[in-house]
Parts: sequence; C-alpha cells; structure tokens
Amino acid sequence: MVIFDCERMKHLNTGLSVFCDNVAKSLTRQKAALRDQLCFFVPKTLRGRWGDDVLYKTVTPVYKLFMPGMSDVKIWHSAHQQTRYIPPKPVKQVLTVHDLNFLYEKPSYKQEKYLNLIQKRVDRADHIVTISESTRMDLLNNVDLKGKYVEVVYNGLNQFDGDIEAPIRKPAGKFLFTIGTVLPKKNFHVLPALLKDNDYLLVIAGNKSPYEEKIMEEAKKWGVESRVFIIGPVTEAVKFWYIKNCSAFMFPSVAEGFGLPVIEAMYYQKPIFLSDRTALPEIGGNNAFYFDHDFDPDKMRAQFRQGMSIFENGGIDLEAMRNHALSFSWERTARRYIEIYNELLR
Repeated sequence: MVIFDCERMKHLNTGLSVFCDNVAKSLTRQKAALRDQLCFFVPKTLRGRWGDDVLYKTVTPVYKLFMPGMSDVKIWHSAHQQTRYIPPKPVKQVLTVHDLNFLYEKPSYKQEKYLNLIQKRVDRADHIVTISESTRMDLLNNVDLKGKYVEVVYNGLNQFDGDIEAPIRKPAGKFLFTIGTVLPKKNFHVLPALLKDNDYLLVIAGNKSPYEEKIMEEAKKWGVESRVFIIGPVTEAVKFWYIKNCSAFMFPSVAEGFGLPVIEAMYYQKPIFLSDRTALPEIGGNNAFYFDHDFDPDKMRAQFRQGMSIFENGGIDLEAMRNHALSFSWERTARRYIEIYNELLR
C-alpha cells in the first residue's frame, strides 16, 4: 500500500490543502500505473472525497506517537516538511518540501528550531522532492542532506471547471486583486500605496489574521482606506471571478515556495506584479513585472504604472503567458510521484 498524507486538508483555503487535493485527484486518475494500492490519510470528513475505488485511513492524534496497522504499508508520502506523522521503519518515506520560509520570516535566533525539525525529516526520508528550484537551493544551503539527492517536481495549474460565481458585493470599479493567508510574509501592506493618485480598488482575499491591522494602517497613511477591502476566504468559484475580472494581479510575498495563484492569474492573461523574492521570479519568468527588493512606495508606483503601460500596449505576449501557465500540470506532477513510488517499490 502507498499512502499519501492529506492531513493538512483540515485547513481548507490554504496552499497545502490545494496541493494535497490536486495531487490526490491526479493520483486517483492514474492509479492504474501504480504497482500497489493507493490510500489517502485524511480527516474523517474527507473519506471518500476522491471516489470509492481508493482506500482511506483516518487521521487520529495517536498516529503522531504510534502508527498501528502499518504492516501492509510500503510507502508513506509526507506532503509537507513539518509533518508530525512519521511512518515506522521499514516503511519508505517520500518527503515533499514546499519551502523554508522561516529563513525569511523568523529572526536568526528562532531559525535553529525549524532547521532542526527539517533536518530530522530529511534524515528519515528515502526520497526528497521540492516544489521549486528556489526551495531546493534553500535546502542544499541550510540542511545536511548526507548525500541524498533532491529533485524538483513543480506544482500544477488549477483550472476551475465549475461555474464561476460573482461575489455578493462586486467591487464598484476597477480593482487590483491578491489572495493568500493574511500574514506578514505575504507583504500585503505594501499594496495600498499603489492606490495613490488613481481610482483603483484593492481586494485582498484569504484567511484573516491580526496582520490586517497593519494593512489598514498603511491604507490610512495614504488616504485610501475606503478603497481597500480585506474580504476573508472565498470559494474557488468566487476566487476565479476575482482573478478573471481584476485589472491586475498583485503578489508581493517575501517568502514563497511556489505561488499557485500566480499561474492562475497567468492563465487568465492578467498583468501580474510580483516581488523579486524566493521562488516568484522562477515561477513568473518573463511573464510578470517585479517590484524592487526594498518595496519603496515611490518606486513601486512607478513600476506599477510602467508595467500597466507595457501590458496595455502589447508588451507582454499573452499566448506565451497562458502557455507558460499551462506548462505546470498536476497530471505531470502526479505521474512523477507515481514513478517515484514505483522506483521505491522495486
């Protein structure tokens, strides 16, 4: 049996939940290529989510200490680097490392605790995957791999196949859009300055936190608080309405392992403005505009105006942008994971 750990789907509307859901869907579609049974480790409420022809094991807190009933399990795929669910030997473990964002978020004296945890997970793993070259380099530079190979398996593009739904209250004018858990690493507080001397609105979607106070403090500083809306989490159907209808997509994050919303906005051929930090230049490539490292408000406004002018005057190849987004495929991601599982099953 091969188990894919989807425990983190207890936190919906997060990047990890999206990762687990899409990989699980694609693994299920391709399970005939797997040399063993496929099983998902899930919260009780998600049993049956990917059909009745795959197996499910329910998350139980005791599994953090002891995993009973593992005699038929040959491979355990840990879907994130800080998992507390570690299979007993001789079960082989695949480990997906999404990011080492604590290197960019935490002060140096706090980083050691996180590095020690990552080191333990890497020591236990039989095969290590990262979701970007940026994360792979962070791992190589900060963790003792003891000669273990690390490969990059990119995430895929989320193509919503349902009906896009408008929000109950649509923005009353042109708007800039961003999405993500409202935390300091997302750096959303630099965005209200972009609203000075224009009539754009700013819509920020995602799970809220006290950090929103800093965002609104910046909005008040620039006199644009009436045009900044922090709306909380949204459904996929509503999220894609915002992406499809925004004037530009903003993602100034300072710590990102991949950046799934970036390629979603690319698919809809929107002008995209990113930070130049961590994995974002790797994922955005030549299809996005980048804010300088220091996020100086005057520079950002100039870069925003210039980028919008370039985009509106045909300076971005829209077909190339969409093709770049389409080059990221969950089917390809799952296919590579199945190849890894089969290699370990030999």
